[in-house]
Amino acid sequence: MRNTSIWTAALASAALLTGLGPAGAASAAPVGEASAAATTLIVATGGSDSAAGTLAQPLRTVQRAVDLARPGDTIAIRGGTYTLTDNITLTTSGTASQPITLGAYQGERVVIDGEQLPASHTPVGGSIPRAERGAIHQEASYWRISDLEIVNGPYGVYCDGCDNNVFARLRTHDNYESGFQLQGASSNNQILNLDSHSNRDPRKNGESADGLAVKEGSGTGNVVRGARLWNNVDDGFDNWKFTSPILVENTVAYGNGFNRWGFPDFAGDGNGFKLGGGSPAPAVAHVLRNSVSFKNAAHGVTDNGNPGALALTRNSTYGNAGTGFDVDVSGGKASLTANLSVADARAVALGSATVSSGNSWNLGGTWNAASVLSTDPAPLTGARTADGSLPSAPSFLVPRNGASVGARL
Repeated sequence: MRNTSIWTAALASAALLTGLGPAGAASAAPVGEASAAATTLIVATGGSDSAAGTLAQPLRTVQRAVDLARPGDTIAIRGGTYTLTDNITLTTSGTASQPITLGAYQGERVVIDGEQLPASHTPVGGSIPRAERGAIHQEASYWRISDLEIVNGPYGVYCDGCDNNVFARLRTHDNYESGFQLQGASSNNQILNLDSHSNRDPRKNGESADGLAVKEGSGTGNVVRGARLWNNVDDGFDNWKFTSPILVENTVAYGNGFNRWGFPDFAGDGNGFKLGGGSPAPAVAHVLRNSVSFKNAAHGVTDNGNPGALALTRNSTYGNAGTGFDVDVSGGKASLTANLSVADARAVALGSATVSSGNSWNLGGTWNAASVLSTDPAPLTGARTADGSLPSAPSFLVPRNGASVGARL
């Protein structure tokens, strides 16, 4: 039996996303304002999968609720830790007018734990079967997923062939591959206010576990906004072999690429933002704007061999062990405007066709810690605001001389 009466109790305070606004922006509305025919399914650690799925008689597993859900339905998960013995697999799609919503009940803390999944412990040199990738494995469209903490999985979230989804306020950390990976033929997805950190891949000695990867695929209209990607074994953000433009904005990447796990043959790259790559690297016009990359083991931002028309605008890099803006691919057509490099090992590496104007290196002078109001990231790395947005850091890497360069967060 499927409950159709519980609306105000299910996720009302979470204000999950139920539609897309102009220009790909997400419009938030409380769950409960959807069609009256839709159903809310409640999941709780003390429930039963033979129960009705109501607040009084909740289901036990997220997978059972996923299997029951139809377009327009809501899955509301009560607080607690859900230990998986098989990954949560999403294959039923919603529709444009009736997406399926999955998230935490009224702001309660929900942890999806993949430690017991066999694929989480794939041996060195092994591969993870496609169907076993992700504590949450998605091959479906028109979902709204938010306010979940996903840990210890063989990938946190793995989405392949996914269109028109919104992922909001997720935390993916300590997974055995990338915290979040979108790949395949996937279009018009929004990844909003993601925190992804401390992900690693023992089976590859750090070669591929990123905070967020949008790679090995194609599809227009994908947006990353408000993410924080830190202390991952490989890169913060990785666009390797994704052949369609991605927009990344208001995003922070730091502390990536260090061997915190003592891997014997360490292979982590350590870039903040890796905007392409492959052999040969496809030419793709990714966009990075108003974002910050600091204290990574390699570059702050790199084209990774992508000769496409990258557009890098009002970004800041600080204290990276490599180059702040590494865009020196032969024949590359990148455009860099009003970016700031502070105390990187090298500010910029430009290709022969790169357009560079109004950046800190164009303005001249010395750009070091004394040149900005603050190099203390604490305000930016603290608690998010109530709606999940980045905390304000009005002084971080802001030029003392008032120059209109770099990000403002």
